[in-house]
Amino acid sequence: MSDFHYDLFVIGAGSGGVRAARLAAQLGKRVAIAEEYRIGGTCVIRGCVPKKLLVYGSRYGAEIEDACAFGWSYGDLEFQWPTLIHNVQREVDRLNGVYTRTLENAGVERFLTRATVDGPHGVRLADRDATVSADYILVATGSAPTFPSVPGAEYFISSNECFQFETLPESIVILGAGYIGMEFASIFAGLGVTVTVVHRGDQILRGFDMDLRDIVAEALRDRGVDLRMDTNITSIEKDGEGYRVVLTDGDVLHASSVMAATGRKPNTKGLGLEAVGVELGSNGRVVVDAYSKTAADNIYAVGDVTDRANLTPVAIREGTAFVETVFEGQPKAMDYSLIPTAVFTEPEIGTVGLSEEDARKDHQVDIYKTSFRPMRATISGRGEKVFMKLAVDAVTDKVLGLHMVGPDAAEIVQMAAIALRLGATKADFDATMALHPSMAEEFVTLRQKWEPPTPVKGSDAAA
Repeated sequence: MSDFHYDLFVIGAGSGGVRAARLAAQLGKRVAIAEEYRIGGTCVIRGCVPKKLLVYGSRYGAEIEDACAFGWSYGDLEFQWPTLIHNVQREVDRLNGVYTRTLENAGVERFLTRATVDGPHGVRLADRDATVSADYILVATGSAPTFPSVPGAEYFISSNECFQFETLPESIVILGAGYIGMEFASIFAGLGVTVTVVHRGDQILRGFDMDLRDIVAEALRDRGVDLRMDTNITSIEKDGEGYRVVLTDGDVLHASSVMAATGRKPNTKGLGLEAVGVELGSNGRVVVDAYSKTAADNIYAVGDVTDRANLTPVAIREGTAFVETVFEGQPKAMDYSLIPTAVFTEPEIGTVGLSEEDARKDHQVDIYKTSFRPMRATISGRGEKVFMKLAVDAVTDKVLGLHMVGPDAAEIVQMAAIALRLGATKADFDATMALHPSMAEEFVTLRQKWEPPTPVKGSDAAA
């Protein structure tokens, strides 16, 4: 028997930590986990799961309107925010129970308190001022929202507080145009809130394919979202029941709430990691190798706390790889290529592989793309469009990137990611039989290469 209390102690019960704890316990290891908030972590408690439920809620208004063109008639409809948020919170509570029972059934001992590293193999539990020992320590504490330093920054809320609104705000200013900011802008707009987005850059969704960014920005504006680019917030003041928001360009906005969606920071402050030789990056991230091992031999880290690819499925895969490496003797290095990604705006984005801009950096590229009106819009009359795009290596014919904007984009791209993982070529797509009528069939019927327009000599475009 080991001289330690546990074979593994996990600090943080989010997606990555829970997966690692459960798998190690199922191998017969003595495992404990500590969580200072609620078991389930950001994704389940205050992130992607409740957010997706709000996304569904925000879409029903338009879908009910569209149903009228298909012969359905309704009486007066009224949206009740308390009903939606109550049902979302009830589902979060249910999932919290599911995750708790999963750990219990696997034999993982649970501590609902803050835990910090106390020595090379020690973990201190805050609620009992006691230290336990473990052969291995896994840090899976995730990340937290960050707020910019401006006068009145104490008035900012984060996405966390959006799940706690007792009443829906009449208006909201959102600072930041990454995927969290854009998703909440879309949610609130769909629920009838007046939304203004403030962003210091020249376009939303930095890092995504430029066509996707332009299309979603135009669609959000068409839905009434006021996108203020190339500006920033300089101060926030209380103004009656709301807030007065001053921008760098001199404009003044008035809103019921002000949300910051300006990034997240790894949760490592006060964990005691540096004292035991764990290296931290400039933003507080835990520095790890390809096997999630820190500079301390017995301490590993997975998930957002390492600031690699901050997505729930990635954290789960990292937790699995950690157990395979440490407890099964099968070292598993993480592969961060070809991660399918969704942005649950309206319209929705699904993407996997390289953007056109990134593909052109190292490849000779052929581009195939199309835009069309989905079949249901031909009856409803809604002005929505679907956009699809392939970036293909012109030399090898390998599909480097696949991108979509439109209904069910995430569902379609998840399956398309398998093809890209297997190294599918454009010829493979062409040889695949179309499923008709569907939107996804367009990915296998794209034939015409897209060519950028040739500037006319002497025109503004050539200037």
